[in-house]
Amino acid sequence: MVLNRPEKLNALTRPMWKRLGDVFEELSADDGVRCIVIRGAGTKAFAPGNDISEFATERSNVEQARAYGADMRRTISAMDLCPHPVVAQIHGICVGGGLEIAGLADIRICGESSRFGVPINRLGLVMAYAEIGALIALAGEATALEILLEGRVFDAREAKDKGLVTRVVPDDQVEAEARTAAQNIADGAPLVARWHKKFARRLRDSRPLTPAEYEEGFACFGTRDFQIGYQAFLAKTKPTFEGK
Repeated sequence: MVLNRPEKLNALTRPMWKRLGDVFEELSADDGVRCIVIRGAGTKAFAPGNDISEFATERSNVEQARAYGADMRRTISAMDLCPHPVVAQIHGICVGGGLEIAGLADIRICGESSRFGVPINRLGLVMAYAEIGALIALAGEATALEILLEGRVFDAREAKDKGLVTRVVPDDQVEAEARTAAQNIADGAPLVARWHKKFARRLRDSRPLTPAEYEEGFACFGTRDFQIGYQAFLAKTKPTFEGK
């Protein structure tokens, strides 16, 4: 998936937010998908956030902002609920809404010159509940508040220290590293990847697991992929999983 507006460094518009949500819903329903890679067009930016020039027509008052926010909230939910693994391939600037989108990926790989931050305090804007919730889930409340209250733009090393990215590599290796990560995921058992995502998200909730949820942790032993996987391991061959 490509945030494809390179002439504006992939600055996000309301139609882009809507389309992003649509595509994630489509891909989530496709059990043939093994992994999703999301990136910005070109190598200058993943995305610098929302296009400020659009505000005059789309976010100039509370009513417009509420409608715009509903589109963003729907897309954030679609990304967060996506059962398939998602890899963010981050080149260059990853700020504001761009960081929100990248932060919803499961693995985030960036270049050494990448820059991060959410400087919306300089615009008089607040990060809404759905957006700040995703940032807190990624980096924790203290770090999320540091990012929002200071509004600094910082480098890739600090982003990794804060838990915003998984891996930092030389700029010219970002695409290859992201593709390798995606291939490693795609080579694994797809049902297992989906279960791991599901279990990790469920554990955000402090409620005790139900007996049915605990039992689901053993469901993999009844799959065709388990038979393929352990038999291939014993035979020292590469498994070809079927997603069954």
